Amino acid sequence: MTESARTAHTFELSPAELLQIRTLLTDAFDGDFSDEDFDHGLGGVHALVYEDGELVAHGSVIQRRVIHRGRSLRIGYVEAVAVRADRRRRGLAGRVLDALEQVIDGAYEFGALSASDDGAELYRARGWRLWRGRIEGLGPDGVVHLPDEEGSTYLRPAAARPLPRPPAALLFDWRDGDVL
Repeated sequence: MTESARTAHTFELSPAELLQIRTLLTDAFDGDFSDEDFDHGLGGVHALVYEDGELVAHGSVIQRRVIHRGRSLRIGYVEAVAVRADRRRRGLAGRVLDALEQVIDGAYEFGALSASDDGAELYRARGWRLWRGRIEGLGPDGVVHLPDEEGSTYLRPAAARPLPRPPAALLFDWRDGDVL
């Protein structure tokens, strides 16, 4: 089996590659991956892993803004991490995260993501830390508390930069669909 990996910005991906990514994500999330979810993973750097020319794992890191203690911080937000069902538990998600974390370390204040129950263990094992404070979104009508995102939002320090700390909230930029 021949394995290869690459990173690419969204603009470097062909329509066929974007369709492969979309198909992988739809299948990996058992059809529960909306057009808005897909859109959230675009506009940044993608990590792609192929086996024998077939896409088997993907993730992306996109730029988001978070306000914490009155400062607007540029963060790398991890999106759309998935491994094809028949290739899971073989370290492929780790390969994807190796590439994404390298981007976070080089370009952002810190990394953030919203983890599923299944994914949380992987992130914790890689040094991601559960945010134990309040999560908010800056919506069209002002600040909105997002209690459903508390308990599933993880942060990763980038390089030697300190992570934000509660009690001050993390106030994320707004987007359609799930804010996180």
